[in-house]
Amino acid sequence: MNKILLVFVLAVFFNTNSFVNCSAKNNLSQSTNIKMNQDNKLAIVWTSADKEVAEKMVFMYAYNAAKFEWWDEINFIIWGPSSKLLSEDTDLQDYIKKMKEVGINIYACKACADMYKVSDKLSEIGIEVKYMGKPLTQYLQEDNKVITF
Repeated sequence: MNKILLVFVLAVFFNTNSFVNCSAKNNLSQSTNIKMNQDNKLAIVWTSADKEVAEKMVFMYAYNAAKFEWWDEINFIIWGPSSKLLSEDTDLQDYIKKMKEVGINIYACKACADMYKVSDKLSEIGIEVKYMGKPLTQYLQEDNKVITF
């Protein structure tokens, strides 16, 4: 009963028509597919230079959200100090590759990457480096969900 109440509270919180597919075996387990509505898009703006925040929250959520199809589309934006951290940290670079494998679109802000002189390094590891001000504005104007870390 408590699990049903949790699903209801989450549905109200997200203010969408949601449903949860669950079976007796995996009742609300990590593999449960949550589908809020059609054309559900998320933009994650990662700005923090804190590796622990990246590994223990931002990357973990982004990866699982794509793997378990909680969103129709996920755009992951590396912006500011995070671009420098990523250019220097092979563990995070490997995690980014893993996120790409599950279908996350990965971008880095060119203006910021240029300031840190890491645009070439980010491109080498397969990240699309481009100016992100306009795309972020479009995500917001199109009413995509945007979270920032």
